[in-house]
Amino acid sequence: MTTTATRRAKRRAPGLNARGLNASGIRGPGLSSAGLRGPGPRGWFIGAAFSIILWAGPTWNQVWSVDGPLAWKAAASGSLVAFFGAYAVLPMFCRERGVRAGLACIGVLGALNAIVIYLVGVEALWTWPFLACAIAMMPLPSRVDYVLIGVLAGASLATQLLTGNQDQAFFQPALIVSLGLMMCSFARSIRKTVQLRAAQTELAEAAVAAERSRVARDMHDILGHSLTVIAVKAELAARMLETASGADPASASASVDAAPLRRAAAEIAAVQDLARGALADVRATVAGYRGVNVLAELAVARTALESAGITADLPATVDAVPARHRELFGWVLREGVTNVVRHSGAKQCRVRLTASEVSVEDDGVGPGTAGSFGNGLTGIRERVMAAGGNVCVGKSDLGGFRLAAEV
Repeated sequence: MTTTATRRAKRRAPGLNARGLNASGIRGPGLSSAGLRGPGPRGWFIGAAFSIILWAGPTWNQVWSVDGPLAWKAAASGSLVAFFGAYAVLPMFCRERGVRAGLACIGVLGALNAIVIYLVGVEALWTWPFLACAIAMMPLPSRVDYVLIGVLAGASLATQLLTGNQDQAFFQPALIVSLGLMMCSFARSIRKTVQLRAAQTELAEAAVAAERSRVARDMHDILGHSLTVIAVKAELAARMLETASGADPASASASVDAAPLRRAAAEIAAVQDLARGALADVRATVAGYRGVNVLAELAVARTALESAGITADLPATVDAVPARHRELFGWVLREGVTNVVRHSGAKQCRVRLTASEVSVEDDGVGPGTAGSFGNGLTGIRERVMAAGGNVCVGKSDLGGFRLAAEV
């Protein structure tokens, strides 16, 4: 079961990352190499490379073709390299990190662009359409995208008019607006596609879980019943044989051959043992299909956290956890790690297990309001309370969220 669960986590985490895009459009692996892989980032890098070569080449030629100090030429070229390098990389790094990270990336790009314009001059204002495309790709609300692109277009129009370029004063603002809005539409389509794929994955996993539950139920109800009947009938046959042979095949009358009776009794006893053993195997298999085990969940957690780019501080064994608590602690561990991967934006996760307590902590965004807790935490609370324990949720020592259950 551990191997199967681990394979499932490996499949889910890259998709979570789809644990490299985080399935539901929620914060994902962070500033890790997973955010730079996949067809989406690859297409962005190819498009960015072509546009940079097409548009930046003439500016570099212009910088190096004019008479001027070598230091100025080197500084201007370096500013262009820094701006376009950030333009190519930052949108892919920041696309899953939330609004604050997106605004920070825009601030970095704006600062680098200001250096370019300061060194090269107003001739470098052609870089603003690139800035508009980068803004559109950031994980910002639509209204924020529109406002920033509108401000950029207005600044471009004002600059063109103030510098006396009335003939083409509206060309660049129109280009900024058209490219910016088009990229906003593309970015939203990409996010919706990612969410749909994540939903499809979750539905498929739910269907698999439902089918496993059905198979387990049928196996228990049909095969378990048949094996129980076989065991009971074998026991009844043994008793009837004892009665027919005079209570014991070994003490059968001289008119009855004792050897075949003894062999028949031994075979019937073997059938009974086999039936009871098979029944025990069926019950164990059904329990494996239905149950949750803290050891298996620990293996899944390790794989999921590593795939999401989160440093995992996990216990090496679960020997300290009593058998009666292992299923309950497995549920808590599953919910806690799922929340860390999907919602926390964390870089570190710590799990602690004792004989009476399990805790999952991270250094992410921390707890929300009490009413924001979802069905998962509500279900965990109900399970733990049913077992006579209590659940504690709040601020972690690491600075993020902490989920702990004690029984």
